[in-house]
Amino acid sequence: MPKSPVEHQKLPDQGLNTRYSGPKARVSPITSLEWWRRILPVLVSHRLTFFIAISLSFVSLVFQTLIPNYLNYALTGLISHHGQSLNHDVTWIVGIGVLTGITGVISRNYVFQTAYNVEADLRSLIYEHMTWLSFSFYDRVQSGQLISRANSDIRSVQMYSTFAPLIVVQLFIGVLAFVFMLRINVELAFVAISVMPFLYLIGLRMRQVMFPISWITQARLADVATIVDENINGVRVVKSFAQEKAEVNRLADASERVTWAYVKDAELRGVWAPWIQNLPQIGLVLVLFFGGWMVYQGKLGVGAILAFNAYLLMLQAPFMMLGQLVMMGQRAKASAGRIFEILDEHSEIVEDPNASALNEISGKITFDHVQFDYANGTRVLEDFTAEIQPGETVALVGRTGSGKSTVARLLTRFYDVTGGAIKIDDQDIRNLTLHSLREHVGVVMDEPFLFSVSIRDNIAYGRPDASLDEVIAAARAANAHEFIERLPNGYDTVVGERGYTLSGGQRQRVAIARTLLTNPPILILDDATSAIDVHVETAIYRALETLLEHRTTLVIAHRVSTIALATRVLVIENGRVAASGTHEELMATSDLYNDILSHDMSSEASE
Repeated sequence: MPKSPVEHQKLPDQGLNTRYSGPKARVSPITSLEWWRRILPVLVSHRLTFFIAISLSFVSLVFQTLIPNYLNYALTGLISHHGQSLNHDVTWIVGIGVLTGITGVISRNYVFQTAYNVEADLRSLIYEHMTWLSFSFYDRVQSGQLISRANSDIRSVQMYSTFAPLIVVQLFIGVLAFVFMLRINVELAFVAISVMPFLYLIGLRMRQVMFPISWITQARLADVATIVDENINGVRVVKSFAQEKAEVNRLADASERVTWAYVKDAELRGVWAPWIQNLPQIGLVLVLFFGGWMVYQGKLGVGAILAFNAYLLMLQAPFMMLGQLVMMGQRAKASAGRIFEILDEHSEIVEDPNASALNEISGKITFDHVQFDYANGTRVLEDFTAEIQPGETVALVGRTGSGKSTVARLLTRFYDVTGGAIKIDDQDIRNLTLHSLREHVGVVMDEPFLFSVSIRDNIAYGRPDASLDEVIAAARAANAHEFIERLPNGYDTVVGERGYTLSGGQRQRVAIARTLLTNPPILILDDATSAIDVHVETAIYRALETLLEHRTTLVIAHRVSTIALATRVLVIENGRVAASGTHEELMATSDLYNDILSHDMSSEASE
């Protein structure tokens, strides 16, 4: 099975100085393992802090078990030898108490340090994996689901992974307390633990009934996150159609489903938690009854019975926490399953282990009988064949849904062809490294995405080390410099989320500048000026004409002004090249071409 790139290489450093150095280990890829065994390598990678936390927790609890023993000796000595000073015993008890507190505080700090590092590792791993997954994954998975799994689900796994071992330590201390109880009185010790088998059986049953509702709860929380994410990103659409009330109702319905899951969870806890919490009290009652009788009979001292009760509380503590541990465990198991659904997802775009880097190229592109079907079975391209010469500018023209944008996505290997081949300089792109391919093929999408950073950083996204002069030169080429200069802080102006503080045309010009700055030998303009005024578009194209002279350019176009950039036009119909030629030649010979242009011009005139 091919490995994902994140399994054998680190993501490039973006120059950020942080204390977090990234995950040191990865989740086990063996899907047959129990969920906690798959998470274990991540926890083990923090073994130093985790070992310190567990060790000091153990030491703290050991000190705690010594206090009742000293109390027993002190009271026994006081009763047996009237007037005996307690100063020595009190000093020891206070000293042990101080050591217990110190080791407990240090242990707690290391526990939380380990917990948050594990959480950061898991979040980084899932994010790295998501960056590796292909477009087809995002075509079918809602972003809200991904956000939920990268937050609340990871938190559930982290809490259990780090705190469950501490409860196990308490179980060992319970064993130690039981040893002290045996030293005091064997019969009374077995009376004290007589209820423990019942606690174990109830814990098993509780685990069985809690898991399904834990899974449902996490899934419904993800549904709420999806609705919130869609409403934030689509707020302009919601307001445009005055659907605020409908969306509030949709969120309310999802929230009610979450509430039902929480109520059901609370009902199950209400049924089972009292058993877990109160059964140990029965053991305490039995100890008081039989222990009191033994004291009355002179078989047991007062100090011994007080120490015995203290040890019994220590023995009961981990069992009383058993209910919480079971609930945390089932929620963590459900959350881990949802996380593994992503981490076990394999990208459809896999780099060949023997792939070669694309270095100096002339820019020749060959579409060799290309066929492509989307995952749902829809066929978009059928025997698509074309050859684009180095330095040539070719426009792709066709009706909506004819496959123009799909051609661009296949050339960059956002998707893989299902038949035929695409070649650059006669090299099948499936035999090239993805990084080198996308480094040499620049794409300007029809829906440009800008990050919530400065305009300079957005333009320099592909080349973070670019100088301001280079950024400005790219902006001038995209006819964006003038409007950027008019902004409050010029190139340092921070755009809003997705760049919505800019107009559609301004966002497209920034996106064009971003691609031009990387200076790719092959350029794809995927309807990249659709939101730009015709006069501005003309100015951009005048600037682009010089830049396009020495690069192979694929223009996906609707406007005649855009098509005029091209030296040749490919007309696509039913996933094939139906006609090829210059704009003038096709106007004179192709009825299909004229029909497409007339339809596009009428649509543009009606806007």
